[in-house]
Amino acid sequence: MSKLDLSSVDPLDLPLSILEVGISGRLELITDAPNPRGSTFPLSAVPNGLPPYDVDLSFEVIEKYLADPGWLSIHDFDRSQRSFPRSKDVGSLYHMDISAPQTELSMERNAATGELRGISEVTIGHSSLSAQNSLSLRRPPGPPSQSVKGSTSNFPFWPGGMDEPTLEQITAVGDEEEALDFEKDLLTCPPGWKHGMNFKQPGGLQPPGILPFASLLGTLEDFTLGDSSEDEDDVKAKEKDKGAKTESLQRSSSLEELGVETVSKVAAPPPPPPPSEAPQEQWAIPLNSQSPVEDFYKRIPDLAFKHPFELDTFQKKAVQCLEAGSSVFIAAHTSAGKTVVAEYAIALSLKHMTRTIYTSPIKALSNQKFRDFRITFGDVGLITGDVQLYTGASCLIMTTEILRSMLYNGSDVIRDLEWVIFDEVHYINDAERGVVWEEVLIMLPEHVNIILLSATVPNTIEFADWIGRIKKRKIYVISTTKRPVPLEHYLYTGNSQKTQNQFFLLQDAFGTFQTKGYYAAVEAKKERSSKYSQTFGAKHPHGGGAGHDKGTWLSLIQSLRQRDALPVVVFTFSRTRCEQNATALTTVDLCTANEKSEIQTYYNKCLSRLRGGDRQLPQVLHMLDLLKRGIGIHHSGILPILKEVVEMLFSRGLVKILFATETFAMGVNMPARTVVFDSIRKHDGTNFRDLTPGEYIQMAGRAGRRGLDNTGMVIILCKSDVPEMSDLHKMMMGKPTQLHSQFRLTYSMILNLLRVEALRVEDMMKRSFAEARTQKDSKAHEQRIKVLTKTLGDMGDIDCSGDLADLYDYFVTVQELLCTREMLQKKVVESINGMKCLSVGRIIIIHTEYYPWVPGVILQVSSDATNRVYTTLVLCEKKQDGKTASVERGEKEDKMAPRPDDLLMGKVFRPEGPCDYKLLKLRSSEILMLTGKTLRVQADKVLDDAVRSQTPRFRNDPPGPAVSAVTQELSRLADLPPGSLASLCPVNDLQLKELELVEAVSRIKRLEGALRGFNCPNSPRFTSEYFRLEQRSQVMDELDRLRFLTSDQSLSLLPEYQQRINVLRILKYVDDGGAVQLKGRVACEVSSHELLVTELVLDGALSPLNPEEIAALLSCLVFQHKTQCEPRLTDTLKEGVKKVRELAERLALTQRECGLRESVEDFVAQYKFGLTEVVYEWARGMPFSEIMTLTDIQEGLIVRCVQRLDEACRDVRSAARLVGDATLCAKMDAASQLIKRDIVFAASLYTH
Repeated sequence: MSKLDLSSVDPLDLPLSILEVGISGRLELITDAPNPRGSTFPLSAVPNGLPPYDVDLSFEVIEKYLADPGWLSIHDFDRSQRSFPRSKDVGSLYHMDISAPQTELSMERNAATGELRGISEVTIGHSSLSAQNSLSLRRPPGPPSQSVKGSTSNFPFWPGGMDEPTLEQITAVGDEEEALDFEKDLLTCPPGWKHGMNFKQPGGLQPPGILPFASLLGTLEDFTLGDSSEDEDDVKAKEKDKGAKTESLQRSSSLEELGVETVSKVAAPPPPPPPSEAPQEQWAIPLNSQSPVEDFYKRIPDLAFKHPFELDTFQKKAVQCLEAGSSVFIAAHTSAGKTVVAEYAIALSLKHMTRTIYTSPIKALSNQKFRDFRITFGDVGLITGDVQLYTGASCLIMTTEILRSMLYNGSDVIRDLEWVIFDEVHYINDAERGVVWEEVLIMLPEHVNIILLSATVPNTIEFADWIGRIKKRKIYVISTTKRPVPLEHYLYTGNSQKTQNQFFLLQDAFGTFQTKGYYAAVEAKKERSSKYSQTFGAKHPHGGGAGHDKGTWLSLIQSLRQRDALPVVVFTFSRTRCEQNATALTTVDLCTANEKSEIQTYYNKCLSRLRGGDRQLPQVLHMLDLLKRGIGIHHSGILPILKEVVEMLFSRGLVKILFATETFAMGVNMPARTVVFDSIRKHDGTNFRDLTPGEYIQMAGRAGRRGLDNTGMVIILCKSDVPEMSDLHKMMMGKPTQLHSQFRLTYSMILNLLRVEALRVEDMMKRSFAEARTQKDSKAHEQRIKVLTKTLGDMGDIDCSGDLADLYDYFVTVQELLCTREMLQKKVVESINGMKCLSVGRIIIIHTEYYPWVPGVILQVSSDATNRVYTTLVLCEKKQDGKTASVERGEKEDKMAPRPDDLLMGKVFRPEGPCDYKLLKLRSSEILMLTGKTLRVQADKVLDDAVRSQTPRFRNDPPGPAVSAVTQELSRLADLPPGSLASLCPVNDLQLKELELVEAVSRIKRLEGALRGFNCPNSPRFTSEYFRLEQRSQVMDELDRLRFLTSDQSLSLLPEYQQRINVLRILKYVDDGGAVQLKGRVACEVSSHELLVTELVLDGALSPLNPEEIAALLSCLVFQHKTQCEPRLTDTLKEGVKKVRELAERLALTQRECGLRESVEDFVAQYKFGLTEVVYEWARGMPFSEIMTLTDIQEGLIVRCVQRLDEACRDVRSAARLVGDATLCAKMDAASQLIKRDIVFAASLYTH
């Protein structure tokens, strides 16, 4: 301490004070703070408490030198800080990045020969474009690593048919808005708000006239300083001309309040003349597939691809369309030859040095097409979730989901794309995956041509018209119902050797339904049932046990073998049933020794790529035993490699009988001689139902081999009772299922579109097939809006001055009263009590065009196709010539505006002169009021008399007694004082206690009471101005309706979109302005279950786990089947499962809060953990044979789930890379490698 350099201190500043000790005057000097008051009077210790004490030296050392030593000189910056002098580089100030090239060299060639004519330098107009800021095809290509699948940071290419707004269009919009109304044309509702400000003036005051913007400019141009040369009359004339300018439409405060059109029952003026409708452009062009093509080879002398057979007529017409660069839609039966069109498109792309993409609904079909097209063309590639082969090929085979991802991610493959072939388009009806087809069709760029291949569907024109309209190109539709091999349909009732030939023709090769064959089958079934009862008692042989089914199969196979009707495909709608049927045929052997040897050799060759343990799997050994006897099984539970072996052996004719599920009908062209239906009922995931015509035709179409069979044979087994004739007729002769939109909103779609400012989700919804019918007339609606806007401007202002000051409020009150009465009356007549009251003899009141409160009596109640009809006798005036006057529209020249006496229940109508009657057929909506009065009428005699009076011979005869009695009673009621004819109260008399009806009754009373307070009905100008106001209101209502139809508010999915956007905002995937945030960009990397995967990644739930555990937990994303085995999980996995369910529940609750309908239980239940243990053990290296002991799930389903799990792992890896989680990224790579082994990822036989 002695070495410290302490500065000198003034003695007066030392911390010293004087302390008086005791009372004897003793003073002491203490080290304490001076007296704060600056007084020199000594401090006293007594009796004010204990005296102060001196601070301990150790405490001072700790506080001053240890706790805060920063003031010591050893911590001076000169002792610890070093400075590095900065070297000067003046030359860096002159550095400049090289700008992008503004020009490029263009080769000029002869279009016919390709000869180089010269080289010219051309300007690059868009040198600043990139995949991250432009949707143009002119942007430069991305890096080679993104050339195939693109990147989620890329913009998609601009969708075809969706026009970008040009400068001319923007200018045109400005010109249309030249006459801007600063009071009415300004928006009052901010975007996203439900209601805006209401600037209407109270008291019904008429707003001032329109001041067009153009007139302001004209005034400014004419304005001069100094004395005006115009007199007062000229100024007034100009003001009058300005006031007569057209008036623009007043906007509604919210589009949600539009769309309800009120039709008044009172004195409707003639509507404005309808505009001349613009001719609608025809986008779908049907071609006659029956008319021959005479000059085919003259038009196309050099075919791009020559088939070894003569093309059918529909194929030739399709080839002509392809040569012309047109899009086509081919609808034909299975095995009709649709693939020929696809092959020609591929050949054209090879010739043009462009690209073709062939899409299929399932991965297995993609593999099969890859093999077939590669054999034919060679330059063919394959892109699936786990395989990428020859991605630079001219023709690429892929699933529709892969193409959708490429379109959203801006793949450079799209640049060179000429054709996209959609196979099995009728798969768009699939509830889960149908939306993918619509997304792809909407997002395809303009330069891409479309080929649609589908089974026969009834609405091909409608579907093609939708595609043509959204892409703004013609779609040529070629439909054919012709089969290359006609089909004959049979009922089979045999079940033994004696009855094995009981085939009954149900539909012949010409398509005629044979009722004779049906009744013969029913009779044969009854005969056998009666014999069974006599032999074995009353027990009925229905139910079809295992022994009964085995007998049926044995007798059927034996009969088909004798008829040379093999091979046969048996469609069975249950995987378990397929296995049972095949296993039951232990005594059946359909192969020769040579065929057995060939099957054994081929089987061994195909399975040689498997490990030794995998070759000994029970399913592998069982399948070999079946195949060597000519029996095959094909369903999703079979291992993929075994399914491919079965398919190839079937195509070679070595499989004689194949038990398959419905998916086999969606494969490549593998026809059989015969098709058998084990049943015509299937479970569709909800309940059991009969096959639809489309499903039956698709599967039955596998019967008949072109060039080998004259007819194909289709057999329906009748194991128990014969199906009903009506069900069979509907299934076989009915129309196939129409193509229906399955468009739905997904978070992935929303986020992919939101990240591109130029694309809107609303535009995607507008262009969907679901909105096709409503958007079809959008152009006509826009034209109609222009005409009505002009009509509205020509009407001029309504004169509401003076005694008509309250006309506007009166009109609003009348319209509200009429609407409320109409709604109330509709509810009344549709209620049970109301329908009981509307019986014969009930006195009712109707409101005609010219006469209010016309009484009538119901004579008859009947029903047509849609409504109940009430035949009613009403009073009317009798003309001078004795003819009956009408109470309907058009018979009276002067119409009456509704006055309070007409609207309120006063004196009912009674003819002024001679009284006559009229019979009207009324619907419930035309009845104004039910009264409490009924008459005893002879309705039949009244109706007969009315019919008799229509005969010319009896036309002048007086009415009969029954009619006279009714008319006299109605006249008597009409003569009663006002209010005597009381109406039935819906609440008190009819006992209708619904809140809506009670409020309507109260509202009617309030409105009726307000009518007496208006003065405008007393004005002599009331009628004319009222009708003008009504006509103006009708035009405005029609304009509002049309604007609603052409706006986004009319979209059926808009409420759900707003709900999903709210979910994304709450979860911070997008901000309040709709910009995609980090979580949203992560979700774009995920192909399915994007919200849950994103939350798992960003919540850090996966990072602490090892790769095996992560793979096991992610299996819940891909496993959708039911299992009875409860998985045995480790504690870590149990915690992980709990965490996943908690996150799923949190997401579900957020969705429910935002209004989405899916329940929390359903959302959480979609994540099933039945394969968690299986995947965990598989990732740890357990052999597949041991894996099968852990679960009851079939082998094929396990393989499929693990393959899809690999795609999920890659999605999570991409998400982890985006957020910078290197640890999770490495773990996902490891997890993917752990599960990709052995039989689960054995290479496809079609690709190797």
